[in-house]
Amino acid sequence: MSDRREAIVEGSIPRTLVGLALPLVAQNVVRVAQQVIDTFWLGRLGETAVAAVGLTIPVLGVCFALLVTPFVGTQILVSQRVGADDDAGAHRMVVHGFVLALLVGALVGGAVFLGAGPVVRLVGAGPDVAPLAALYLAVVALGLPLAGASDAVEAGFVGRGDSRASLWINVATVAVNVVLDPFLIFGWWVFPRLGVRGAALATVGGYAAGLCLALALALGPRMNLARRHLTLTAADFRDLLSVGAPITGRQVVSQSVRVLLVGVVALAGGAAGLAAYTIGARVASVAVLPSRGLGQAAQSMVGQNVGADRPDRARRTTRVGVAVAAGALAVLGAVQWLVPVPVARVFVPSLAGDGLALTVQYLTILAYGYPAIGVVDALLAGFNGASRTRTSFVADLLKYWTVRLPVAALALPATASVSLLGVTVAPGLDLGMPAVFWAVTGSNVVAAVGVGAYYAYAVRGGLFVDAAADVATAADESEAAAEPTD
Repeated sequence: MSDRREAIVEGSIPRTLVGLALPLVAQNVVRVAQQVIDTFWLGRLGETAVAAVGLTIPVLGVCFALLVTPFVGTQILVSQRVGADDDAGAHRMVVHGFVLALLVGALVGGAVFLGAGPVVRLVGAGPDVAPLAALYLAVVALGLPLAGASDAVEAGFVGRGDSRASLWINVATVAVNVVLDPFLIFGWWVFPRLGVRGAALATVGGYAAGLCLALALALGPRMNLARRHLTLTAADFRDLLSVGAPITGRQVVSQSVRVLLVGVVALAGGAAGLAAYTIGARVASVAVLPSRGLGQAAQSMVGQNVGADRPDRARRTTRVGVAVAAGALAVLGAVQWLVPVPVARVFVPSLAGDGLALTVQYLTILAYGYPAIGVVDALLAGFNGASRTRTSFVADLLKYWTVRLPVAALALPATASVSLLGVTVAPGLDLGMPAVFWAVTGSNVVAAVGVGAYYAYAVRGGLFVDAAADVATAADESEAAAEPTD
């Protein structure tokens, strides 16, 4: 670990940043592959099974948003303490994140398990889909404590600069899930045929495997977690909640607007519009993987440099992260802009007619905003690494609720107001799907300009200098609180 810390606080920033980011990008690719393979096996059961599991995606998205608090809090605080050469404090923070994740996962999972039926009906499940959706959701909900605890330990590795351990944990999770899928779904070998329940159990089995590997790596020489690190303090839990909770709020904000946008698209564009919007969202989710990985890596590097009282390197890391992330997404955007039809048909080979025309239009417009996504990811990583996670929450709140949703609503018919999940949306201007497409890209560009301006202001005001001082104070207080009293 001393070698990694030296590279992060002393070595080449571009080389270290990219080296730390590559395993994180790879693990995101692994997760995307898992979704594709799950859909492949479920598709053999029929479209009802696929629809049932697909219906649970937004619900599980909200559940995992609640588990982001211990994940992000652990990553940031561990990185800061490692940077401050407080290895014992970093170990204790991993333990605190693990415990908090177990508690939050148990509370959320228990609530979802008990209310699975009403929840799936609330999100629109019909009588043919609701029983299977509720069954899948209830079983997966029981695995949320395992998933959350695994993620917290994984976050500890990323915070320490060991992103390869995070990759292996994700590979184990996905591999076990993928291998178990056909055995439990179709009853291969000695296993009973469980259908959708089997798919859910395979997912929970993957969570369990990931947690087992995470604990094995943490207790081994890779982290050397030991009994002496099991001291729990209220101060450390408060720090975790203070740093992590705003990111949970950020996730809830973005997820809620995405659900509302699907309703706007359905009303304004019909089946062809929904197809274009869905394909565009899937393409974008793959295209931004490099930016997300770079952002997570930059977050750990900024945290360690802040902890090491190197605010200058924290600032340079953020600047390099902006250049690399924006450049990578600009290249991907250019490819997408040049060949939108082949990109669309990678996802839906049979796409034609209005669906193809709208998809091509959306992919072209989306490409303009890709560099802005990279800029925002890197800048917010800088704020997060300095424990200013509330900035991320406010940025997404403004981006989604004051720009994206109001502009997208202009696509609605001008005849009357409509209600989307209980939210009344005023009459639109009947601008059609282009309004939705430009709302997405425009909100990304506006966010990049706004966050960039605020970042420049915050740096002049001592963003990283103040953060370094706060980390030093917090480390002293944590060490004193953890010492046994006579």
